[in-house]
Amino acid sequence: MSTEIRNEAENSRYTISVDGEVAGFADYRIEGGTIVFIRTEVDPSKREGGLAGRLVQYALDDVRTSGTLAVVPQCSYVAHFIDTHPDYQELVDRG
Repeated sequence: MSTEIRNEAENSRYTISVDGEVAGFADYRIEGGTIVFIRTEVDPSKREGGLAGRLVQYALDDVRTSGTLAVVPQCSYVAHFIDTHPDYQELVDRG
């Protein structure tokens, strides 16, 4: 099984593909100096593989690498991920 995660900036979403087919996405919008994660969705038949967690971790690592945006976890999955992975809490916009 081949997995690819990427930022499709032109569509304001991160996608995760399995064997060439999109299996999930995390939608976002940029607002000033923040990235607002709006929604995360993974194909129900593929949820058991931890794809959502891998997708969100990739997205947050990408944001961290850019060093220019703070995260607003409007999506409940992203908020839960950050709550259970304290090393990502420094990315959250506290304003």
